[in-house]
Amino acid sequence: MQSEHMTDGVNFTLRDEIKAYWSARAATFDQSPGHEIFSEEERAAWHALIERHLGRGDGRKALDLASGTGVISHLMDDLGYRVTGIDWAEPMLEQARAKAAARGRTIRFHLGDAENTLEPDDTYDVIVTRHLVWTLVDPEACFREWLRVLKPGGKLLIIDGDFVNTGLAERLVKRFAAFVEWIGRVRAEAPHAPAAMARTHESILSRVHFSGGARVDAVSRLLAQAGFSPVTRDTDLRQIHKAQASHFGFFKAVARGLQHRYALVAEKPSC
Repeated sequence: MQSEHMTDGVNFTLRDEIKAYWSARAATFDQSPGHEIFSEEERAAWHALIERHLGRGDGRKALDLASGTGVISHLMDDLGYRVTGIDWAEPMLEQARAKAAARGRTIRFHLGDAENTLEPDDTYDVIVTRHLVWTLVDPEACFREWLRVLKPGGKLLIIDGDFVNTGLAERLVKRFAAFVEWIGRVRAEAPHAPAAMARTHESILSRVHFSGGARVDAVSRLLAQAGFSPVTRDTDLRQIHKAQASHFGFFKAVARGLQHRYALVAEKPSC
């Protein structure tokens, strides 16, 4: 059951909390490595991942779900897709529209819900999401919705990860990093988000469907149950992580490379 609490006498659901959280993050979202693209090397690595699984755009229609400030939308546009980005956080959309205008792009951004897109059946050749699945309250319903708006033979590309569980190697790296910071041998890295926002993030993460971590096997299984076939996985995101590493501190870059991150490609059957 979806959790909720009362705010000024009004039911404030978990989905409302998620929307408010990302709205609050919009102003500084692009300042964080791992969000915006900070080098041409990283841009090329993302292009390679997208081309490997979806091919060039050649005018095909792409839907970027939870598009945020439009980072992935711009990568798709680079490759020749006709891109529509939807997000339910208006502050994110304001950033996305301003960025597209400044770069002379014709990407269409509009307010929308990834769980209920209101898009017509069989509309898009491809759908792409980055770091959306871990936030979903009802992923199976979402996946059925995404299947509906894809054309037969269309493909869904999910880029996500398990941001809950840490392996032994990652834990050791983080402990050693904390120790060398404590003894003053390295400067503490700036936090990814203010402490209050980090606590909100942890609270949300504890209550979404994948509160135990969005592992690739679990996500793949739900995609298959929703009707996608085949579903293939790609856990080799090393080129992207390598390109991003120069914008993180040493220990954070090492820890990030050890995380359970992946791409999943799911196809809508042609008949």
